[in-house]
Amino acid sequence: MPKTIYSDKYKRVLELLRQARKDAGLTQIDVAGALGKSQSYVAKCESGERRIDVVELYEFANLYQKSIGFFLDE
Repeated sequence: MPKTIYSDKYKRVLELLRQARKDAGLTQIDVAGALGKSQSYVAKCESGERRIDVVELYEFANLYQKSIGFFLDE
C-alpha cells in the first residue's frame, strides 16, 4: 500500500479548498481565469498533485471570500 506524503490535516485543507470553490459557485475554469492560471493548476491543487503554499492558499481564500482560518478548521 503506497504511503501518502500528505497528513490528514493537509487532506482536510484540500477538501475545504474544493468546498469553498463550490460554495462560491465557481468552476475550476472560473478560478483559473481569476488567478491567471490554467485549469490544470487548479485541478492539481485541489487533488493534492501539486502542494500549495501559504501565498497560494491566501489567493484562493481571497477569491472565495474566506479567511485562511476557514481552511485550517478554525
